Amino acid sequence: MAMTMHCNIVSAEKKLFDGRAEMVVAKGVQGELGILPGHTPLLTELQPGTVKVIKLNGEEELIYVSSGFLEVQPDVVTVLADSAERAANIDEAAAKEAMEAAQRAMQDKTGEMEFAQAASQLAQAAAQLRTLQQLRKKLGK
Repeated sequence: MAMTMHCNIVSAEKKLFDGRAEMVVAKGVQGELGILPGHTPLLTELQPGTVKVIKLNGEEELIYVSSGFLEVQPDVVTVLADSAERAANIDEAAAKEAMEAAQRAMQDKTGEMEFAQAASQLAQAAAQLRTLQQLRKKLGK
């Protein structure tokens, strides 16, 4: 039997994953992290992107997180996301629209939206679209 660890992924709105995993992959502020059972404890901030959970049967669960924190303890990985969504539930049209609106706001120097806020929204929308691309690649579409 493969070694596993418990993984919890939650946002302010809901619990997205609660179960055993062989590996968890996430994008931290200093780069991509691959967490295996027995990993050294750590706490890191997450960038907008995909958290990939490889479950006991080798099946992958892809979850988009806008930002948050990842904590690793001896037998538990916890992701506390500001907002999160399963890849299959992401609205591609809304993500593209948000990306375009953020790009327009960044170019409009007189607009109401601040540049930093627009850049953050752009990063989140781009991460949502990357998560969808990963899901399509996984499904072979």
